[in-house]
Amino acid sequence: MASCDDIIGIVVEPGLKRLEAVLAIARRGSFRAAALDIGISTTALSHTIGRMEAELGVRLFNRTTRSVGLTDAGRDFVARVTPALTEIRAAIDGVRAQRQTPTGLLRINASVQAGRAVAPLVLTFLHRYPDMQVDLVTEGRLVDIVAEGFDLGIRPADLVPRDMIALPMGQPQRHAVVAAPKWLALHPAPASPADLNPDHCLRVRLPNGALLRWPFEKDGISVPFDAKGRLTVDEAAIARAAVLDGAGIGYFIEADVAEDIAEGRLIRLLPDWTPARPGFSLYYPGRRNPSAGFTAFLAMVRG
Repeated sequence: MASCDDIIGIVVEPGLKRLEAVLAIARRGSFRAAALDIGISTTALSHTIGRMEAELGVRLFNRTTRSVGLTDAGRDFVARVTPALTEIRAAIDGVRAQRQTPTGLLRINASVQAGRAVAPLVLTFLHRYPDMQVDLVTEGRLVDIVAEGFDLGIRPADLVPRDMIALPMGQPQRHAVVAAPKWLALHPAPASPADLNPDHCLRVRLPNGALLRWPFEKDGISVPFDAKGRLTVDEAAIARAAVLDGAGIGYFIEADVAEDIAEGRLIRLLPDWTPARPGFSLYYPGRRNPSAGFTAFLAMVRG
């Protein structure tokens, strides 16, 4: 009787990998980006698709020097193959779930801050399960983890898509409003949000493209604030560098500037007005046959 390894070896064959390659290109719209996703060179990926198109006798992609797009035949092919591959992945997960020792690859998508928070847990997981691999991708944009091929996502609880199963992890986090000493030498420190000049405050673009309304709160009174500074950023490290340079007042997750505050490079403002925000949540779609590695990682988060 075939073992779990034998069955997986039979299913995960070159033909399946070629189909995964087609879907990766269709999803990313780029041979280079798709090659990075699936871990092969762009040249190897191009040759793989070329051979597949030659065998099928039809082009799946229109290629130019600037873009890649599906042909009509390619769109039909992807539409029909996608649900079939979903079923195959579920079957593979079902077989792997029978393993006593977790093995395989776990793909996690997280914000930069969430990635930093989960990194110690990932390292513990890898030490505990030496046959597991983890691909931790951090980025600002909020992605569709199912469409992008991730097993799990980690974001602040208020950004988790409603159709996902969410598992809280970590404690609530505070915000911090800060400015550099040299900026405060030229401008009075605000005593309340009403004292803030919107033109002096950096604007923050959220992963969904919206501009952050700075959420102030005190004694149960909520005071949203619209920053209107000349600089708009979507990455905390860039905002921090700008504020350190004296560009104005910034609004951060406390952990991103805690060391600067402690060492006097940044001065905290309005501490009584910055409420705690929801902590991070790990989230995932409902799965019929979760792999042993997936289940083991969730158990560690719960623990």
